[in-house]
Amino acid sequence: MFDPQSIINSAGRGDLRLLVAAAEKKLAEYGDDAQGSVYGNLGLVTALIPEGTRCLSTEELDRSAAGFEAWRAGAKTPLQSRSRTRLCLAFLLLRHAALRLGELLALNDVRDIRPARRLVLVRGSHARQVPLPAPVMDNIANLLALPMFYGMRGEVLKLDQGYLRRKFYQRARAGGFSAALFNPKTIRQSRGIELLRQGMPLQVAQSYLGLPPPPKSVNYLEFSGEAVNRIMQHCIKREGRMKTSARNTFIGKISAIKSDGLLTEVELKTLSGLSVVSVVTDESRKVLGLAEGEVVTAAIKAPWVLIGTGDAAAKSSARNKFPGKVTEVRLGEVACEVLAELAEGTQVSAVVTRQSVKELDLAPGREVLIMFKAFAVVLNI
Repeated sequence: MFDPQSIINSAGRGDLRLLVAAAEKKLAEYGDDAQGSVYGNLGLVTALIPEGTRCLSTEELDRSAAGFEAWRAGAKTPLQSRSRTRLCLAFLLLRHAALRLGELLALNDVRDIRPARRLVLVRGSHARQVPLPAPVMDNIANLLALPMFYGMRGEVLKLDQGYLRRKFYQRARAGGFSAALFNPKTIRQSRGIELLRQGMPLQVAQSYLGLPPPPKSVNYLEFSGEAVNRIMQHCIKREGRMKTSARNTFIGKISAIKSDGLLTEVELKTLSGLSVVSVVTDESRKVLGLAEGEVVTAAIKAPWVLIGTGDAAAKSSARNKFPGKVTEVRLGEVACEVLAELAEGTQVSAVVTRQSVKELDLAPGREVLIMFKAFAVVLNI
């Protein structure tokens, strides 16, 4: 007979990896009798989603995020840029923290978002600490650190609910989704399913979403509150590593650091000789322990990569500029993905509008200048 407690007893309390390994071994031994104990448990589907409701896949969620970034980058005025950035932040928190809309709008971005610990503190009747993957939290922290938010920190996410819904419906149409599918509730539900499919145990996923523990009939393994938090952290860290890609990534050694007490400029030399500059908050510098000689990874989100041609591109204010050649163009109705290769071999992906592809005559073999601002570069150790 399958006995989940024996897994915990045999693995002990010290190492989560031992627990997971023991659980996998038991699952293999007992087959269908143990299905759903740690991996593949579809009880969350039943708990979260009414029959017939369709959720967004991970690919659709990521495509939506890229669409939000491209839309934000296309703002024409400072006021429009700030408004779109606030909505982009709202989407990132709904998509990754699986917040209820009311929980999102109640967040104080200074008090409740903790970049150093990579946690979102949710208050109220479903109070909890929600860990986020490192690349996601770094992205959120960089957006909140933008000068456009000076003077309104703490209130950045205080958006009108009706306004947010209207804008999300507009983005749904632009991305080819139905308005009924692309809404805060469905995004939250989709995140729950995503976590479960990535191997997060049912009880832990329920806790992540601020839901009561599942009934024992669909939950073979029971964990203490401490174990739930440890497993949750483990799963989210693993997700962050899974999302790390060789594309848009530079590995190098820090060659120079300049700080003014608020922001820090970090320059790194890659193994291939490129010089990449990043600007991070001084708090991030301290948390990461950045110092000259340290090896770090610099990553740039595709929507933050700019593509230019000719002399005009060379005059851009972007700090990082590298010549390259287009290798592939993936066309969409509104946004397109452009893949390019730098002269030393680094693969770069950019998300631009279809109109930009036409105006720049982007096609495989076209020589371009790949550019991105120092604020767009996220550092990881």
